[in-house]
Amino acid sequence: MAGLLKKKKRVEAEIPTASMADIAFLLMIFFLVATTIDADAGIGMTLPPKLEENQEPPPVRERNMLKILVNAQGQVLIEDKLASVPQIREEVKKHLTNNGVDPNYAESPQKAVVSIKTDCETAYNTYIQVLDEVWMGYFELWDAEARKLGYPNYNAYRVTLGADEKNQVREMIPAQISVAEPDCG
Repeated sequence: MAGLLKKKKRVEAEIPTASMADIAFLLMIFFLVATTIDADAGIGMTLPPKLEENQEPPPVRERNMLKILVNAQGQVLIEDKLASVPQIREEVKKHLTNNGVDPNYAESPQKAVVSIKTDCETAYNTYIQVLDEVWMGYFELWDAEARKLGYPNYNAYRVTLGADEKNQVREMIPAQISVAEPDCG
């Protein structure tokens, strides 16, 4: 009887792995194709039309240009006077709404230009803060003009514009921002 109770050798179950590398490779290709990678698009700005080859840029009177300089240390100079980043918004609004009263500011909003110049070593974050303050000055004035037209704010006014309608607020106070080449010398 001892010979009859012989243990049978058990066969181990195997998982076929021959095609495992192929499956992993196909999954990797699928995820590479299906994944979108967000790329920074930069700062969206509308540039003026390109001048003809022999055409000179239009002259801008010194009085109509508000000069903002940001040096390598991140210090802000408005018309060569030391200022803070939060002061920029108020200076831009004063410059745009002067209407020729103060000779240090623009003759009219249509002629006003805000010039921003940086140093090559200026921190990008500081440059963005300065540009944001300039734009916020414009947006606050646009909001005020939209309220005069009976809208709660400028965004509500913009929503009501048709595709072929002119933006009266932007025509009254056009955004004329000049971003000069940085000083790298």
